[in-house]
Amino acid sequence: MNVAMEEQGEVVTLKIEEERLDAHNSNELKVQLLTLFEEGKVKIIIDLAHVRFIDSSGLGALVSGFKNASSREGVLKLCGLQTQVKSMFELTRLHRVFEIFPNSSDAQASY
Repeated sequence: MNVAMEEQGEVVTLKIEEERLDAHNSNELKVQLLTLFEEGKVKIIIDLAHVRFIDSSGLGALVSGFKNASSREGVLKLCGLQTQVKSMFELTRLHRVFEIFPNSSDAQASY
C-alpha cells in the first residue's frame, strides 16, 4: 500500500495514495495503524483524498483503527473524503462515529 506519513508534533497524518481501499490493501493499513499505536502515537489523521472507492474491508480497517485509538485514549480522524467514499460512510452511518474534515489542515487544527 502506498502511504505517505507526516508528523507534526504529536499528530501523525497518513495520506493514502491509492484509489481503492479494499480487501487487497486494507490489512496493510490495519498493521500500519497498530504499529503507530504501539509506538505511542495516538493522534492520527487519515487523509483519504486520493481514495475513490472503499469497501467493507476498508471500512473495517478504519473502524479497527478507531477502536485501537480509543482504547489508548487517542483519536483517529478522517479527512478529504470524495463523494463516493463519503456516501459509503453515510450509508453505514459511520459518519456519526468518525470526526470527518474537508482537508488535513482543518483536521490538524482540530487537535
